Amino acid sequence: MDKHQSESLARGLLAGKISIEQFVNRITAAPTARLQEANLDLDRIDRCGAAEVIFGEGKSIESLQSLATALQDHGQGVLITRISSAQAGPLIKLFPEADYDPVARTLCIDSTSEGSVPAWSLLGRVCVVSAGTTDLPVAEEARVTASWIGVSVDAIYDVGVAGPHRLLEQMDTLRNADAVVVVAGMEAALASVVGGHLACPIIAVPTSVGYGANFGGVAALLSVLNSCAANVSAVNIDAGFKGGYIAGLIAKQLALLRHEQSTDCDGNTSR
Repeated sequence: MDKHQSESLARGLLAGKISIEQFVNRITAAPTARLQEANLDLDRIDRCGAAEVIFGEGKSIESLQSLATALQDHGQGVLITRISSAQAGPLIKLFPEADYDPVARTLCIDSTSEGSVPAWSLLGRVCVVSAGTTDLPVAEEARVTASWIGVSVDAIYDVGVAGPHRLLEQMDTLRNADAVVVVAGMEAALASVVGGHLACPIIAVPTSVGYGANFGGVAALLSVLNSCAANVSAVNIDAGFKGGYIAGLIAKQLALLRHEQSTDCDGNTSR
């Protein structure tokens, strides 16, 4: 556990966001928690910068409850993706503090991966852009995920290339981002257009939105893989979680770098 993670836990304890038991469990955590149906990776937050995320599709309520409880007991935030309303209902009763987003199909039981947000982390900025409103579920999954990583997130929706002026109206917001997630179906041209305007990494998320020749998102995927904008990279079809996660990590690392540059080794602000 590095200095910043230790400080974050201490702040959470002092603020009453985590209990003494959770603080001790987190500090002394074993690498895994062996549950009936899973081996939960408790060390991932130290290795990779964020706690293990639970893929909800196909899992029982009992399994989801067990995984979420284990993460909470070790002071780690909970994010469940691809969770249906039928699964979310019982979990909300078990965890009244849970936040379920039916559009994104996500459930957060703590606001961030660490259960609390250091002030410097929120200086990282992600912007999630969608081409059309039909792309909204994937875009919202990206937005929720990046926010859970612990950075600030702006959302710009329904600015596809059929009306290019709509994107240009949002350039001030886009230029403030450390990383941009572009969610688009059909021919997914929006990612290249956004990439051509910005100096930050663009994570393209092709969606399965489109008519027959879209081939369930394959046409969009091939389009972003062949983008002529050099700052565009691609994740899998409809993978809003992956796009938001990568963008969140980029923004968080840049926020940490800016924080370290602004303070000297004694914690004093540098001139």
